Order: sequence, then structure tokens, then C-alpha cells
Amino acid sequence: MTAGDQPIDLEQTLDLSTHRALVEEAAELEERRGSELPADSPIAQGYHLRPLAWADITRVAALEVQLFGRSAWTMGMLTEELRGQGRWYVAAQPNGEGVPAPLVGYAGLWFDGENAHLMTIGVDPVVKGHGVGKAMLDALVVRAREIGAQSLILEVAVDNDVAIAMYKSRGFAQIGLRKRYYQPEDVDAYTMQLVLEPVVVPPHEDAVPRDGEEPSSASGDTV
Repeated sequence: MTAGDQPIDLEQTLDLSTHRALVEEAAELEERRGSELPADSPIAQGYHLRPLAWADITRVAALEVQLFGRSAWTMGMLTEELRGQGRWYVAAQPNGEGVPAPLVGYAGLWFDGENAHLMTIGVDPVVKGHGVGKAMLDALVVRAREIGAQSLILEVAVDNDVAIAMYKSRGFAQIGLRKRYYQPEDVDAYTMQLVLEPVVVPPHEDAVPRDGEEPSSASGDTV
């Protein structure tokens, strides 16, 4: 694997010295459950999710301009964001053999030690309506739960009815309004939040014999 193929989050280091117990709990969950997105995590309509890689940054920058215009993150801004502490990003890519097709979506979060924040989510207009955005959002929600975030918080333009409807369908609720949040267009944003239930991993329980039964002496036997 070349340096350009490295998933963004493989070198993720959470700066959480004041949240040591939370970090240890998240690490234990990751060890028992696994938090890495599978290399080929299928979603609807012939696409799959995978970890975003550094080799994707040029494509992401191009989609940023196409999707967000003057508000788009520049290449430098993207690089700084992806190198930040506590980030986790996914990409959506068409299925197929041979030379991989360009990614059609990307999304990521930042974990501040208490809450997760949706930093960006973008879908190529060509594939909108195929469930790509919802699949990426669901992956971020799963990740946020796994690392122990209390909630997932995001901002969305007040006139982006499609995105607002998607977030509401996933349980997000409006908790605030940020005036002139998106620049240079001076567009207001709603702040929305999804309160997360912690991941509960049931403890291993040894089999207890019923009344009148003898415990098995063949400890190595399996069914």
C-alpha cells in the first residue's frame, strides 16, 4: 500500500488528555467491536463505502467547488482539515472491476472528546437520490457511537430542504440558528443534533446450569 492509499484516520490521534477514561473506553470498544470501515462496505444502487484516502483529495477538492461554489474548501483547507486531530472520513465509490471509478461522495466528522461534529458531507449530483448521502451519514453515526460521543452535531443551510429532510429522517432535531454562517453568501444555518445512545457491549456470561443439572466437565467441547 502506498502512502497515497493510506486511509485518513489510520494515524488519527485524539488529543483527549482530559478525557482519558473516555479514550480508554472507546479503545476497548474498538478492540471488541472493530471501528474501521470495511474496505468494501456495500450500499444501495451499486456503490460501496470505504475509508477516505489521501489520494482522493484532488477529487474531493473538485467536488467541493462543484457542490459549494464560493464556500468550497480549498486544497489547503482540505489538507489542514484531514490532518486535524480526531477526524474520521469515508468515501463512496461505484462498484466495478479494473481501474477504480472516481469517488462520488465523501463525509467526515470531528470528535472533540465529548461530541462528534459533522464537518462536511458531499454527494456528486449525478448520483443524488441513490442513497449515497444517507449511507455515509449512517456510517458517521455508527462511528460517533463507537467512540463514545454524546451526540452528533451539524450545521445545514436554512434553504437546503433536501439535506434538512434527510437529517430529520435520521433523528436529528433543530437546536439553534447561526446567522450568516455560510460565507461569502451570508446564508444562515440551522444547528441540528442527534443525541446518541452509548454502545452497550454485553459482558460475556458463562453458562450457568439449571437447578438439578450437572455442569459439563468437558470444557473443550463445542456445539
